[in-house]
Amino acid sequence: MGMSASKRQESGILGMTKKLREKWNEALQAVLPIIAIVLVLCFVIAPISSSILLCFLLGAVLLLAGMMLFTLGAELAMSPMGERVGTCLTKSRKLPVVIGLSFLLGFIITISEPDLQVLANQVPAVPNMTLILSVACGVGAFLVVALLRMLFSVALPPLLLVFYGVVFVLAMFVPKDFLSVAFDSGGVTTGPMTVPFIMALGVGISATRSDRHAADSFGLVALCSIGPILAVMILSMIFKADSSAYTPPVIPEIGDSKELFLLFARELPAYMKEIAVSLLPIILFFMIFQIFMLKLTTRKLKKIAIGLVYTYAGLVLFLTGVNVGFMPAGNYLGQVLAKSAHPLFLVPIAMIMGYFIVKAEPAVYVLNKQVEEITDGAISSKAMGMGLSLGVAVSLGLAMVRVLTGISILWFLIPGYAIALGISFFVPKIYTAIAFDSGGVASGPMTAAFLLPMAQGACSVLGGNIVTDAFGVVAMVAMTPLITIQVMGLASRIRAKRGAQEGMSAAHGQSEAYAAFELLDDDAIIEL
Repeated sequence: MGMSASKRQESGILGMTKKLREKWNEALQAVLPIIAIVLVLCFVIAPISSSILLCFLLGAVLLLAGMMLFTLGAELAMSPMGERVGTCLTKSRKLPVVIGLSFLLGFIITISEPDLQVLANQVPAVPNMTLILSVACGVGAFLVVALLRMLFSVALPPLLLVFYGVVFVLAMFVPKDFLSVAFDSGGVTTGPMTVPFIMALGVGISATRSDRHAADSFGLVALCSIGPILAVMILSMIFKADSSAYTPPVIPEIGDSKELFLLFARELPAYMKEIAVSLLPIILFFMIFQIFMLKLTTRKLKKIAIGLVYTYAGLVLFLTGVNVGFMPAGNYLGQVLAKSAHPLFLVPIAMIMGYFIVKAEPAVYVLNKQVEEITDGAISSKAMGMGLSLGVAVSLGLAMVRVLTGISILWFLIPGYAIALGISFFVPKIYTAIAFDSGGVASGPMTAAFLLPMAQGACSVLGGNIVTDAFGVVAMVAMTPLITIQVMGLASRIRAKRGAQEGMSAAHGQSEAYAAFELLDDDAIIEL
């Protein structure tokens, strides 16, 4: 028995080591292109100080380690927790219980979302907690809508049409200083903490139903992205943003390696506390479910506990690397590019960065993996990755056009969402749900902590309005995947129809040949 236990332990350690190696390779593939692009820019087009470059490189190391640990933790803990809670909610069959718990769950997870805290720290005039609580209420309300949609089998496209219709009508009455922030909040809400849990929640609910409703496991993130936009728009009727209150990130000046170490070491405890506070409500919520409803075995709980430790460590390292190393570098790089002889270079450079940077978003990995599993490989993670990369590249090019010209964000969002919602009625419904989920997922901490500061840095040099012109990057990133993923669905439908027609014509030809063959006599058959 002792040998058997030790062998199981050894096998578990080997399995975990193998998984960590896989996650490390995935993190390298995602982050190395971004590091290479920034280094090329620094040495060729946009020279930056050695202090900022060293901060960026150390931040990249922490980012890699954080991504490796987080993705493993999400797989071991966040996804199983979400699935089991979703299954329990569906089995309860008590509508008031489902509504109350759904709102509470959405509210708790949103307060836990690090992306939202990154954005809230950059928004001027509005108190951080006021913005966070408003957004949390919006997510809670729309998580209720999303779960009710699944329980009553309501189609997603008409719901999206109605709610986005309300959003754009309300946008006409919102102060322009709040418009970009409102749409950005919808993107950052669905980040590394929210996505694994909410998507798994959908899988857990749809698992209790028939296979033909499998597409319903997607669409929760899509609806939960609308709530924050409406919540912040309503908040704008109370608070007025003041662009002069914006404070750019502090550009570090480092004398030696010890100062570099101390810069990160000083910030690390703050992020350790922040992520602990973020994870605690989710853990408590799950423990209550475990005591009264789930009653999982000790072995399963131990696996989830290990996953939570990985998730915690991964997010601490990730956010420290991104906020301390990447945010100042992004802001300074934007300033240098805008000061150059050719500020228009901002557009292609942002597009190249966008193509690669989306691959480094932790939540994108979770989405792509889950899409491939739910569709049994019909929609591969590689195809999803390509669709998201192209979409984000286009959106960042357009975002930099806004920074250079000061064009209102509505000139991009209204046509973009009109196209996305229009296509949704002609593609397989699973593509629509995945596309609208992808929009929120693509706009994560890398966008909020590197690309948004880059836009702010460029905007400050060009003399634009930070609140109206630089904010909105996250919203643009959240919009274009809605179109690119659905175009993939449209292409697959056209290919399927063409294949079916070719199959029918081939079958028709075979039947005619068989009929002619039947009419031949024996001598003719021998001659053939």
